[in-house]
Amino acid sequence: MAEPPVAAPARIARFGRSERVAHWSLAIAFGVLAATGAALYFPSLALLLPRPQAKAIHLDAAIGLGVALVAVVVFGDRRALRRTARDLDGFTRDEVRFVTGAAGRAWHGEPTPPQGRFNGGQKLNAAVTLGLMVVLAASGFLLWYGERDTRFRFAGSVHVHDIATMVVLLLVCGHLYLALFNPGTREALDGMTRGDVDRGWARTHHPRWVAEVEAAEAQGRAETTSALPAGSRTSPSAP
Repeated sequence: MAEPPVAAPARIARFGRSERVAHWSLAIAFGVLAATGAALYFPSLALLLPRPQAKAIHLDAAIGLGVALVAVVVFGDRRALRRTARDLDGFTRDEVRFVTGAAGRAWHGEPTPPQGRFNGGQKLNAAVTLGLMVVLAASGFLLWYGERDTRFRFAGSVHVHDIATMVVLLLVCGHLYLALFNPGTREALDGMTRGDVDRGWARTHHPRWVAEVEAAEAQGRAETTSALPAGSRTSPSAP
């Protein structure tokens, strides 16, 4: 008699340690950069944090973020990082529909197109955030180096840096709302704290990804079973 099928675990792994370290390095650095940037932008905050000190911490946080991300790539799980990069790269038709029709679906109560490990909104947010980080790094470098070499002092650098910062702040506020307050997406925070999420929640919000994971799990179980001695694959028959 064949053994009964093994029940799937209640939770499903979403992010490994390297991915979580990269995420929280970015989150901590952004918090420091936002706080010190505000002290540089608003003169009234200079009473709490003098401008020279705020500028030094701001620069150190930016450098620290770069060092942390490089360290994660060099010493972390590069295989997992490459998998995440692949999962974030490009948009399927369903992911485009997720982004373009979000408001209409919410209004009419229509189902969400099936999404992978990252939905279309998360992919768009990652792409825009990455682009803005490049803009912030380049404009920030020009602001810093322009103080040492006037040939690199451009009036537009300040405006570009400020506008990019405002857009990032809006994205972060939306990210925090979805991660901390919105009931439908709050479960996703577990993925970045403990590494796994509830399988039922994932099946609802990321069904294509769960189907891929469960197919791989089933294949792994089949390969394990086929490797066992023939007599151990089935329960002994009753006399």
